[in-house]
Amino acid sequence: MENPVERKFHLREFKTISHAISTYEDLPLLLKHIVEGLTRTFKIKGCCVLLYDEREKQLFCMASYGISNGYLTKGPIFVDNQQSSFFTGEPVFVNNLQNDPRIQYPETAAKEGFVALASFPIKYRDTIVGLTRFYHDHSITLHEDDVDSICILAQHLGLVIENNGMRNCIEEVRAAFENLPLRLLKGLQ
Repeated sequence: MENPVERKFHLREFKTISHAISTYEDLPLLLKHIVEGLTRTFKIKGCCVLLYDEREKQLFCMASYGISNGYLTKGPIFVDNQQSSFFTGEPVFVNNLQNDPRIQYPETAAKEGFVALASFPIKYRDTIVGLTRFYHDHSITLHEDDVDSICILAQHLGLVIENNGMRNCIEEVRAAFENLPLRLLKGLQ
């Protein structure tokens, strides 16, 4: 009989990260702390948060921990197929980065010492806005409850990311209005 996979993400860690997601004002600092916390909790080589740009049809790294700058700047990560795992909204585990056709830069992953990855969608409602990715030097096997916990936190993170984007947009509009001449504002008040 096989040993069951040990659970690593307990209520204490879940509460800590959940609290951070709901209270941080600084999104880049929040993302930095999340990727570091996940890397340490799961004892993996590295973790990153990638956000999806619909115009460019690619993912951009917003925060990472345990991943070299060389790997992060290896080239664009395109998302161009509606059937890809990105659009399914389900976690994806790839335990051989060098032989999986979904991997765009297998040689760079090998140089970095990455053998496997786990990818979790960051969702806002029904829209995938990004991914949280785990990288490791051997296969990644997680307890089912850990996978569920990561998915829940990723949904919370999606809400924060969307709210942050809306807040930035509103602040830009407010700043634009403040720069208008007073004569143009008279009709708007």
